[in-house]
Amino acid sequence: MMGNEKALLDRLKRPLKDLRISVTDQCNFRCTYCMPKEIFDKDYPFLEKTELLSFDEIIKVAERFVASGVTKLRITGGEPLMRKDLPDLIGKLNQLKGLEDLALTTNGVLLPRVAHELKKAGMDRVTVSLDSLNSDLFGRINGRGIGVKPVLEGMKAAHEAGLQVKVNMMVRKGVNEQEILPMAKYFKKTPYILRFIEFMDVGTTNGWNMKEVVTKEEILKTVQSELPLQHVPENYYGEVASRYQFADGENEIGIISSISDSFCSSCTRARLSADGKVYTCLFASNGTDIKTPLREGATDQELDTLISRIWENRTDRYSDERREGAATRKKIEMSYIGG
Repeated sequence: MMGNEKALLDRLKRPLKDLRISVTDQCNFRCTYCMPKEIFDKDYPFLEKTELLSFDEIIKVAERFVASGVTKLRITGGEPLMRKDLPDLIGKLNQLKGLEDLALTTNGVLLPRVAHELKKAGMDRVTVSLDSLNSDLFGRINGRGIGVKPVLEGMKAAHEAGLQVKVNMMVRKGVNEQEILPMAKYFKKTPYILRFIEFMDVGTTNGWNMKEVVTKEEILKTVQSELPLQHVPENYYGEVASRYQFADGENEIGIISSISDSFCSSCTRARLSADGKVYTCLFASNGTDIKTPLREGATDQELDTLISRIWENRTDRYSDERREGAATRKKIEMSYIGG
């Protein structure tokens, strides 16, 4: 398969356009909705180094996905900046012919030491997670007592290095919904775009309950109580965030609403776990092993055939099924496949 002129289509005619690559299952945070410290403690069996895909292996898999139609790569974790020499990987991924966009999701704390290297290597954008501007509350949410300042310093370092910065806030009723308006007011006056995320039932350890979901409609109502908004069109097919510009034209926000407003019908994303499995849904139970054939010397054509088979057989529509009352399954943890 040469080039990426023709995207693969799944059973529901959705094209393969995005690959999210988890480079580690480890993180320096223990956020309650992702890696609660009660479970991910010092005795938790994280992956051994030999179980992780090497940089060369990640590059080979990414190369075949780009040859199969992928135009966007996002590096995730765990916390991806904990993977040693990450800018080296970014530099090599940036050389893939046909790649149009290269981004990273991070908690931001380690950005000051590597932001310039990431930009120099070819990184375009970073998304930084921040769930409150209240340091005490944020410290409780991240499970490490880490305050807001190191995260804001990470954003600043990324911006000064020339990277576009987006901010993700996971909103959970009874925890931080009172922070919606302060976050909107603060980030309205920055170069960063804030995106609110409905609390999702990713994995099986975060204690998800529908009663703790603050819906897109509720988030909009809260923001618009003081800051009028107007809806703006999506930037591209399959964009997960609904976009709203502040009425005065100063900045915008996004809302990622996989609970109240499913976007399964336009999902174009596959995920590569840190230990070399391909998942076709954030809420998947099982992945397809690509590491073993890779290490057994599979040819490019054999890898292309495997990728084609994975995507062309895809029928995932978990968020739709949840809304229909038909979604009951054990799901892989978000820290394992990178959100």
